[in-house]
Amino acid sequence: MAKLILSMDNLVLKEIPLNKERTSIGRKAHNDIQIDNLAISGEHAVIVTILNDSFLEDLNSTNGTFVNGQQVKKHFLQNNDVIELGKYRLKYVNEAPALASQADFEKTMVLRPEVMRKAAEQMSGKPAEAPPAAPAADMMPPVGMAPPVAPPAAAPALPLAAIQVLTGSNAGKTLDLVKTLTTLGKPGVQVAVIARRPHGYFLTHVEGAKRPQVNGVAIDTQAHELKDHDVIELAGVKMEFFFKS
Repeated sequence: MAKLILSMDNLVLKEIPLNKERTSIGRKAHNDIQIDNLAISGEHAVIVTILNDSFLEDLNSTNGTFVNGQQVKKHFLQNNDVIELGKYRLKYVNEAPALASQADFEKTMVLRPEVMRKAAEQMSGKPAEAPPAAPAADMMPPVGMAPPVAPPAAAPALPLAAIQVLTGSNAGKTLDLVKTLTTLGKPGVQVAVIARRPHGYFLTHVEGAKRPQVNGVAIDTQAHELKDHDVIELAGVKMEFFFKS
């Protein structure tokens, strides 16, 4: 599990496990990580953790958020990154094997050629290669040896989904959810992300006093799995989530 190590002037103050999908940082008492210092805004930044990945977002703080000496608005955290908030340091530690790299939060898995071929077959809808014929009798393992175990059947590929804007100046526009993480909303007002996971699409609240609504009901602190034709209301705009045929 990833964690943060909070320190000031090289003195470690505490360790914070990132065991929540949304971890808020700020001076006010309701934050998950409260830093009572005037250099820290009331709601300074937030870390969203999905599976083994975490990304940091500055919440329009007064003095800014820095990672490894560079000011950031959004940043995909990597092992040993140091978040700087005034005199305080939050070292991000995640020793899980890195499976992906950042490109605007869009990650590309590095796969073996045979895995890439199977994935391409699933995405294209073409049938996979037929399994090899059963071995001849003279090729069967000797008595007493267990026959090789057949690999489990591959899970069906997740269908591509999209959102269509229903209200506002962008009504009618459609966005395909092809990224691992898609950020929606208005910074400083209300922001959420839709995560594309192997088993579905999930909406998570990131920023704002009010949480996004799905079919008229506000989501809670955990990721909300989206169903076909769910209506999301975010930052005063309604949009429909749907699977593309």
